[in-house]
Amino acid sequence: MRNAESIDSLNTDESGSRVSLFSDLRVLKIGLDFEKQAHSEGYRFVAGVDEVGRGCLAGPVVAAACILDISNPLPKGLNDSKKLTAAKRDEIAKELRENAVCFAIGQVEADEIDRINILQATFKAMQIAISGLTPASDFLLIDAVQLRQVDLPQRSIIKGDSISASIAAASILAKTYRDELMRTLDGEYPHYGFEKHVGYGTRTHFDALRTHGPCPLHRRSFRGVLPDGAA
Repeated sequence: MRNAESIDSLNTDESGSRVSLFSDLRVLKIGLDFEKQAHSEGYRFVAGVDEVGRGCLAGPVVAAACILDISNPLPKGLNDSKKLTAAKRDEIAKELRENAVCFAIGQVEADEIDRINILQATFKAMQIAISGLTPASDFLLIDAVQLRQVDLPQRSIIKGDSISASIAAASILAKTYRDELMRTLDGEYPHYGFEKHVGYGTRTHFDALRTHGPCPLHRRSFRGVLPDGAA
């Protein structure tokens, strides 16, 4: 494994400007291209990181971090969780939980989302997930965002859940965890239809909010949760 001095040299050219570990990598479909290049540079535990629930009106924002064993075949059909059926996500998530080197989940609840805002809550959920990995990650592949709060070498990849297997794995683990959580919470708050829409802003959800008002799971800072003009 590379030491800190060697890691810095991977990311800085002779003039001192920042350069990408993957500057010459062009990836068009999902696979292990990013992970294998990071491994070739001496990193051992490359974690994919993604979140789900950022746009919901209710429930936590959830992030997952996942380190795949790249010596094993990828789960059949692995892809961005949004492109898969619920049944396929559950099937792949089960395989990932059994065969990944490790994974961890982080979540931030609605009241904290209201207090610190959804972007900061997303970053915090990612930090929690990353800190829960055993073994710890030494390189991060993150979907779309840079996580400056974590002092690890990392790469933000636009639409990473469609081209990085590790990020896709994290997206599936986060999605299946959160969906199951919201289905469970539907039993505590049965008026809102959480079992079906898992907190997103559907017509049924808005109708329930107009009828019953928000419950403790709702993000009161989000438009449409409180009546117009309510503080």
